[in-house]
Amino acid sequence: MAHLYVGTSGWAYPTWKPAFYPEKLAQKKFLNFYASKLNAVEVNYTFRQLVKETTVQNWIAETPAHFRFAIKAHQVLTHIKRLKGAEEFLQRFLGTLEALERAQRLGPLLFQLPPNFKADQAVLAEFLKSLPRTVRAAFEFRHESWFIDATWNALRERNIALCVAETEERDTPDVVTADYAYYRYRKPTYTREERQAMVARIQEHLAAGRDVFAYFKHEETPEGVLYAVEIFREVSNR
Repeated sequence: MAHLYVGTSGWAYPTWKPAFYPEKLAQKKFLNFYASKLNAVEVNYTFRQLVKETTVQNWIAETPAHFRFAIKAHQVLTHIKRLKGAEEFLQRFLGTLEALERAQRLGPLLFQLPPNFKADQAVLAEFLKSLPRTVRAAFEFRHESWFIDATWNALRERNIALCVAETEERDTPDVVTADYAYYRYRKPTYTREERQAMVARIQEHLAAGRDVFAYFKHEETPEGVLYAVEIFREVSNR
């Protein structure tokens, strides 16, 4: 049975009080409360630093068994090495996530490429070979030269999801490349009609047997997390 994993890209926002977090809730209890309302989160701070084992153990302890952590890949892989000659650092990065994987809490890894990184199919293909087939991953391409069949085919060959990102600057084509789907809803606001369209698309994936991972923009304002709760409830109640 396919599952929907929905949340936001982060949880440590005191400004989500009182719309989401209770007014008197201590910040150290935020994750535990968040996990009582949603079943997934996308961790972005792993883009700049390798996560510590103690931190990972705390995450596991604060969340239920069905909760999943999607992890944004470190900038060394995507922005500094730009996927080239990155195998050694990739292994080091994956090593920091072993506890999450053992606990069956690891969601997909998000590889967000720089906006000025133009399509290079050879580099992509070589990097994909170094990713273990047991690891789910999603690629967010931010240069339009990637939006071609050769890219979709490269991802399909390795069963890796295209990250379908909606931003104010660009929208990624909604192309299925894996047996799971990955969405990043990055616009500040969404109309009721747009949210209903999200629900319909998510249900199409679930009906086809694909897990869906969907994350709303993490902002100082609570709109994203409230959208996530709404979408989660709507899909769960159908």
